Amino acid sequence: MKVGFIGLGNMGSGMARNLLKAGHDLTVYNRSAEKAQPLLKEGARAAANPAEACGADGVFTMVADDDAVESVTFGESGILASLRPGSVHISCSTISVALAQKLTTAHEKHNQRFISAPVFGRPQAAEAAKLFVVVAGPGDVVERCMPLFDAIGQRTFRFGEQPSVANLIKLSGNFLIASVLESLSEAMALVGKAGIDQHEYLDFLTSTLFAAPVYKTYGGLIADKKFQPAGFAVPLGLKDVRLTLAAGEQLRVPLPLASLIRDRFLALLARGGDSLDWSAISQIAAEDSGQSSTSGRAA
Repeated sequence: MKVGFIGLGNMGSGMARNLLKAGHDLTVYNRSAEKAQPLLKEGARAAANPAEACGADGVFTMVADDDAVESVTFGESGILASLRPGSVHISCSTISVALAQKLTTAHEKHNQRFISAPVFGRPQAAEAAKLFVVVAGPGDVVERCMPLFDAIGQRTFRFGEQPSVANLIKLSGNFLIASVLESLSEAMALVGKAGIDQHEYLDFLTSTLFAAPVYKTYGGLIADKKFQPAGFAVPLGLKDVRLTLAAGEQLRVPLPLASLIRDRFLALLARGGDSLDWSAISQIAAEDSGQSSTSGRAA
Protein backbone atom coordinates (compact mmCIF):
# COMPACT_ATOMS: atom_id res chain seq x y z
CA MET A 1 0.00 0.00 0.00
CA LYS A 2 1.02 3.60 -0.51
CA VAL A 3 0.88 5.37 2.84
CA GLY A 4 2.31 8.28 4.75
CA PHE A 5 3.58 8.33 8.31
CA ILE A 6 3.60 11.44 10.50
CA GLY A 7 5.54 11.35 13.76
CA LEU A 8 8.92 9.62 14.04
CA GLY A 9 9.53 9.63 17.78
CA ASN A 10 10.42 6.67 20.00
CA MET A 11 7.42 4.68 18.79
CA GLY A 12 6.79 6.02 15.31
CA SER A 13 10.26 5.40 13.93
CA GLY A 14 10.05 1.66 14.63
CA MET A 15 6.51 1.41 13.30
CA ALA A 16 7.46 3.21 10.08
CA ARG A 17 10.52 1.02 9.62
CA ASN A 18 8.42 -2.14 9.85
CA LEU A 19 6.00 -0.81 7.26
CA LEU A 20 8.99 -0.37 4.95
CA LYS A 21 10.25 -3.88 5.72
CA ALA A 22 6.82 -5.26 4.81
CA GLY A 23 7.12 -3.69 1.35
CA HIS A 24 4.76 -0.73 1.72
CA ASP A 25 5.43 2.46 -0.23
CA LEU A 26 6.14 4.97 2.55
CA THR A 27 6.45 8.74 2.78
CA VAL A 28 7.44 10.13 6.18
CA TYR A 29 7.12 13.47 7.92
CA ASN A 30 8.48 14.66 11.24
CA ARG A 31 8.64 18.18 12.62
CA SER A 32 12.37 17.64 13.29
CA ALA A 33 13.44 16.55 9.82
CA GLU A 34 16.67 14.88 10.94
CA LYS A 35 14.70 12.06 12.57
CA ALA A 36 13.59 10.96 9.12
CA GLN A 37 17.13 10.45 7.80
CA PRO A 38 17.61 6.78 8.82
CA LEU A 39 14.31 5.86 7.15
CA LEU A 40 15.19 7.74 3.98
CA LYS A 41 18.32 5.61 3.70
CA GLU A 42 16.09 2.52 3.94
CA GLY A 43 13.81 3.56 1.10
CA ALA A 44 11.26 5.99 2.50
CA ARG A 45 10.54 9.34 0.87
CA ALA A 46 10.61 12.62 2.78
CA ALA A 47 7.62 14.94 3.07
CA ALA A 48 8.19 18.64 3.66
CA ASN A 49 4.84 19.01 5.45
CA PRO A 50 1.90 16.83 6.55
CA ALA A 51 0.13 17.36 3.23
CA GLU A 52 2.95 15.67 1.30
CA ALA A 53 2.63 12.61 3.57
CA CYS A 54 -1.00 12.05 2.61
CA GLY A 55 -0.44 9.10 0.29
CA ALA A 56 -2.94 7.58 -2.07
CA ASP A 57 -4.18 4.98 0.41
CA GLY A 58 -3.85 6.83 3.68
CA VAL A 59 -1.71 8.33 6.41
CA PHE A 60 -0.69 7.32 9.92
CA THR A 61 -0.32 9.78 12.76
CA MET A 62 1.81 8.86 15.77
CA VAL A 63 2.44 12.11 17.62
CA ALA A 64 2.57 13.13 21.27
CA ASP A 65 -0.82 14.53 22.21
CA ASP A 66 -4.11 16.13 21.22
CA ASP A 67 -2.49 19.42 20.26
CA ALA A 68 -0.03 17.72 17.93
CA VAL A 69 -2.75 15.65 16.25
CA GLU A 70 -4.94 18.73 15.79
CA SER A 71 -2.00 20.66 14.33
CA VAL A 72 -1.14 18.09 11.65
CA THR A 73 -4.81 17.43 10.87
CA PHE A 74 -6.49 20.84 10.93
CA GLY A 75 -3.50 23.11 10.42
CA GLU A 76 -2.22 24.71 7.25
CA SER A 77 -1.10 21.96 4.82
CA GLY A 78 -2.80 19.51 7.14
CA ILE A 79 -4.32 16.09 6.60
CA LEU A 80 -7.91 17.26 6.38
CA ALA A 81 -7.18 19.61 3.50
CA SER A 82 -4.93 17.16 1.66
CA LEU A 83 -6.17 13.59 2.05
CA ARG A 84 -7.99 12.25 -0.99
CA PRO A 85 -11.69 11.35 -0.71
CA GLY A 86 -11.97 7.73 0.38
CA SER A 87 -8.46 7.61 1.82
CA VAL A 88 -7.97 6.89 5.49
CA HIS A 89 -6.41 8.70 8.41
CA ILE A 90 -5.09 6.06 10.85
CA SER A 91 -4.59 7.65 14.26
CA CYS A 92 -2.23 5.64 16.47
CA SER A 93 -1.62 8.39 19.02
CA THR A 94 -2.96 8.24 22.56
CA ILE A 95 -5.53 11.03 22.37
CA SER A 96 -8.73 12.03 24.12
CA VAL A 97 -12.07 10.43 23.37
CA ALA A 98 -13.40 13.90 22.55
CA LEU A 99 -10.73 14.52 19.89
CA ALA A 100 -11.34 11.11 18.31
CA GLN A 101 -15.01 12.01 18.00
CA LYS A 102 -14.12 15.39 16.49
CA LEU A 103 -11.80 13.75 13.96
CA THR A 104 -14.44 11.22 12.99
CA THR A 105 -16.96 13.96 12.22
CA ALA A 106 -14.46 16.16 10.39
CA HIS A 107 -13.23 13.40 8.10
CA GLU A 108 -16.78 12.30 7.31
CA LYS A 109 -17.59 15.85 6.18
CA HIS A 110 -14.62 15.69 3.78
CA ASN A 111 -15.60 12.26 2.44
CA GLN A 112 -12.48 10.79 4.04
CA ARG A 113 -12.23 7.74 6.28
CA PHE A 114 -10.95 7.72 9.85
CA ILE A 115 -10.03 4.92 12.24
CA SER A 116 -8.36 4.90 15.64
CA ALA A 117 -5.60 2.34 16.07
CA PRO A 118 -3.62 3.09 19.25
CA VAL A 119 -0.93 0.60 20.19
CA PHE A 120 0.35 -1.06 23.36
CA GLY A 121 4.06 -1.66 23.76
CA ARG A 122 7.30 0.16 24.48
CA PRO A 123 9.80 1.33 21.80
CA GLN A 124 11.57 -2.05 21.78
CA ALA A 125 8.28 -3.70 20.84
CA ALA A 126 7.72 -1.12 18.11
CA GLU A 127 11.14 -1.91 16.61
CA ALA A 128 10.47 -5.65 16.78
CA ALA A 129 6.95 -5.41 15.25
CA LYS A 130 5.56 -6.84 18.50
CA LEU A 131 3.00 -4.16 19.31
CA PHE A 132 -0.62 -4.91 20.18
CA VAL A 133 -2.94 -2.83 18.02
CA VAL A 134 -6.40 -1.80 19.24
CA VAL A 135 -8.53 -0.63 16.32
CA ALA A 136 -12.06 0.70 15.90
CA GLY A 137 -13.78 2.15 12.87
CA PRO A 138 -15.85 1.18 9.84
CA GLY A 139 -15.39 -2.52 9.17
CA ASP A 140 -14.44 -2.19 5.51
CA VAL A 141 -11.77 0.40 6.31
CA VAL A 142 -10.32 -1.67 9.13
CA GLU A 143 -10.20 -4.71 6.87
CA ARG A 144 -8.39 -2.72 4.20
CA CYS A 145 -5.78 -1.65 6.75
CA MET A 146 -5.13 -5.06 8.30
CA PRO A 147 -1.93 -5.64 6.25
CA LEU A 148 -0.57 -2.44 7.76
CA PHE A 149 -1.38 -3.55 11.29
CA ASP A 150 0.12 -6.97 10.59
CA ALA A 151 3.37 -5.20 9.66
CA ILE A 152 3.67 -3.29 12.93
CA GLY A 153 2.20 -5.64 15.51
CA GLN A 154 1.87 -9.20 16.73
CA ARG A 155 -1.92 -9.04 17.13
CA THR A 156 -4.76 -6.67 16.29
CA PHE A 157 -7.88 -6.37 18.44
CA ARG A 158 -11.01 -4.98 16.78
CA PHE A 159 -13.62 -3.09 18.80
CA GLY A 160 -16.45 -2.14 16.50
CA GLU A 161 -17.38 0.75 14.24
CA GLN A 162 -16.90 3.81 16.47
CA PRO A 163 -13.24 5.00 16.40
CA SER A 164 -13.31 6.67 19.81
CA VAL A 165 -13.93 3.31 21.50
CA ALA A 166 -10.34 2.30 20.71
CA ASN A 167 -9.10 5.51 22.33
CA LEU A 168 -11.06 4.81 25.50
CA ILE A 169 -9.60 1.31 25.65
CA LYS A 170 -6.09 2.69 25.18
CA LEU A 171 -6.59 5.21 27.99
CA SER A 172 -8.02 2.55 30.30
CA GLY A 173 -5.04 0.31 29.55
CA ASN A 174 -2.49 3.03 30.26
CA PHE A 175 -4.34 3.83 33.49
CA LEU A 176 -3.97 0.19 34.52
CA ILE A 177 -0.24 0.29 33.74
CA ALA A 178 0.12 3.46 35.81
CA SER A 179 -1.78 1.74 38.63
CA VAL A 180 0.69 -1.15 38.49
CA LEU A 181 3.55 1.34 38.66
CA GLU A 182 2.11 2.96 41.78
CA SER A 183 1.33 -0.28 43.63
CA LEU A 184 4.65 -1.86 42.63
CA SER A 185 6.49 1.30 43.72
CA GLU A 186 4.88 1.19 47.16
CA ALA A 187 5.61 -2.53 47.58
CA MET A 188 9.24 -2.08 46.50
CA ALA A 189 9.65 0.82 48.94
CA LEU A 190 8.23 -1.34 51.72
CA VAL A 191 10.55 -4.31 51.20
CA GLY A 192 13.49 -2.07 50.38
CA LYS A 193 13.25 -0.27 53.72
CA ALA A 194 13.10 -3.63 55.45
CA GLY A 195 16.48 -4.46 53.90
CA ILE A 196 15.15 -7.04 51.45
CA ASP A 197 16.94 -7.19 48.10
CA GLN A 198 14.54 -5.71 45.57
CA HIS A 199 15.82 -7.86 42.70
CA GLU A 200 15.22 -11.04 44.68
CA TYR A 201 11.77 -9.77 45.64
CA LEU A 202 10.99 -9.01 42.01
CA ASP A 203 12.13 -12.48 40.94
CA PHE A 204 9.72 -13.97 43.48
CA LEU A 205 6.82 -11.78 42.30
CA THR A 206 7.30 -12.41 38.59
CA SER A 207 7.86 -16.14 39.06
CA THR A 208 4.65 -16.62 41.05
CA LEU A 209 1.73 -14.24 41.44
CA PHE A 210 2.59 -11.55 38.91
CA ALA A 211 4.25 -13.08 35.85
CA ALA A 212 2.82 -10.51 33.41
CA PRO A 213 5.38 -8.60 31.28
CA VAL A 214 4.32 -5.27 32.83
CA TYR A 215 5.65 -6.40 36.22
CA LYS A 216 8.86 -7.83 34.77
CA THR A 217 9.63 -4.82 32.60
CA TYR A 218 8.76 -2.04 35.01
CA GLY A 219 9.83 -3.93 38.12
CA GLY A 220 13.27 -4.27 36.59
CA LEU A 221 13.47 -0.55 35.84
CA ILE A 222 12.39 0.28 39.40
CA ALA A 223 14.85 -2.13 41.04
CA ASP A 224 17.70 -0.91 38.81
CA LYS A 225 16.61 2.74 39.11
CA LYS A 226 17.07 2.91 35.35
CA PHE A 227 14.82 5.76 34.28
CA GLN A 228 16.83 7.17 31.38
CA PRO A 229 16.52 7.07 28.44
CA ALA A 230 12.78 7.19 28.90
CA GLY A 231 10.74 4.66 26.97
CA PHE A 232 7.63 6.60 27.99
CA ALA A 233 8.35 9.94 29.64
CA VAL A 234 6.64 11.28 32.76
CA PRO A 235 4.81 14.15 30.98
CA LEU A 236 3.17 11.62 28.66
CA GLY A 237 2.09 9.52 31.63
CA LEU A 238 0.54 12.58 33.26
CA LYS A 239 -1.19 13.45 29.99
CA ASP A 240 -2.74 10.00 29.70
CA VAL A 241 -3.99 9.95 33.28
CA ARG A 242 -5.56 13.37 32.76
CA LEU A 243 -7.29 12.12 29.61
CA THR A 244 -8.55 9.09 31.52
CA LEU A 245 -9.97 11.35 34.22
CA ALA A 246 -11.64 13.48 31.54
CA ALA A 247 -13.25 10.37 30.03
CA GLY A 248 -14.41 9.33 33.48
CA GLU A 249 -15.94 12.74 34.08
CA GLN A 250 -17.71 12.63 30.71
CA LEU A 251 -19.17 9.22 31.54
CA ARG A 252 -19.71 10.05 35.24
CA VAL A 253 -17.38 7.31 36.41
CA PRO A 254 -15.34 8.16 39.53
CA LEU A 255 -11.67 7.19 39.23
CA PRO A 256 -10.13 7.93 42.63
CA LEU A 257 -6.95 5.96 41.98
CA ALA A 258 -6.36 7.92 38.77
CA SER A 259 -6.54 11.15 40.78
CA LEU A 260 -3.87 9.86 43.17
CA ILE A 261 -1.61 8.81 40.31
CA ARG A 262 -2.02 12.19 38.62
CA ASP A 263 -0.70 13.82 41.80
CA ARG A 264 2.23 11.36 41.94
CA PHE A 265 3.27 12.34 38.42
CA LEU A 266 2.89 16.02 39.28
CA ALA A 267 5.11 15.51 42.33
CA LEU A 268 7.75 13.84 40.17
CA LEU A 269 7.65 16.67 37.64
CA ALA A 270 7.95 19.20 40.48
CA ARG A 271 11.24 17.46 41.38
CA GLY A 272 12.59 17.90 37.84
CA GLY A 273 11.63 14.50 36.44
CA ASP A 274 10.50 15.65 32.98
CA SER A 275 13.01 13.52 31.08
CA LEU A 276 12.56 10.35 33.15
CA ASP A 277 10.63 7.21 32.32
CA TRP A 278 7.23 7.12 34.00
CA SER A 279 8.40 4.20 36.15
CA ALA A 280 10.37 6.85 38.07
CA ILE A 281 7.12 7.40 39.96
CA SER A 282 8.72 4.80 42.25
CA GLN A 283 11.09 7.51 43.49
CA ILE A 284 8.19 9.31 45.15
CA ALA A 285 7.26 6.21 47.15
CA ALA A 286 10.92 5.73 48.09
CA GLU A 287 11.23 9.32 49.27
CA ASP A 288 8.00 9.07 51.25
CA SER A 289 9.49 6.11 53.11
CA GLY A 290 12.64 8.05 53.96
CA GLN A 291 14.88 6.18 51.53
CA SER A 292 17.39 7.82 49.24
CA SER A 293 16.29 7.95 45.61
CA THR A 294 18.98 9.95 43.81
CA SER A 295 19.94 7.27 41.27
CA GLY A 296 18.33 7.82 37.88
CA ARG A 297 17.07 11.27 38.81
CA ALA A 298 17.20 14.33 36.63
CA ALA A 299 19.80 16.91 37.57
